[in-house]
Amino acid sequence: MRIIIVFFSLVLVNVSIAKKFKENEKPEWAKKDIRDYTEADMERLLEQWEEDDEPLEEDELPEHLRPLPKLDMSQLDPNNPQSLLEASKKGRTLMTFVSVSGNPTREETEELTKLWQTSLWNNHIQAERYLVDDDRAIFLFKDGSQAWTAKEYLVKQERCKGVTIEGKEYPGEFANVKEEL
Repeated sequence: MRIIIVFFSLVLVNVSIAKKFKENEKPEWAKKDIRDYTEADMERLLEQWEEDDEPLEEDELPEHLRPLPKLDMSQLDPNNPQSLLEASKKGRTLMTFVSVSGNPTREETEELTKLWQTSLWNNHIQAERYLVDDDRAIFLFKDGSQAWTAKEYLVKQERCKGVTIEGKEYPGEFANVKEEL
């Protein structure tokens, strides 16, 4: 399937090149048979093809190409570093690790974290959930600033051993003090 898409893409590019250049004005690399194109030739074709494309809207860009959100430092409390972290993660993807206490099976962890995820969704906090171990899951927030609100909920859950955000560990309120996060 990919080969067919690439083939049709190359045909379309070749047609657009033919329109741009008359047959005798084509550059040497464009006169080659399409099957003999090198990676550099393909890269040139792609660049020419994208020349006429309209630029993407800011919200359509991949996250790493979007501009960072502007932080209004006057609105932030300098004595609260968590508010600065929340503001800096606004609109950015953020992973949070959540551990389940006791010695749960994978199924128990699945059920508990699913329940927690549903509760978060019911409170308009969107998080994707992925199990990474029998007692551990990742909650992925598309808007990273929501992670700290979610953390406040999660650490109050009876079976939550702890939550880790940006390398900082927050123990669950019911976690056994002797257990390590």
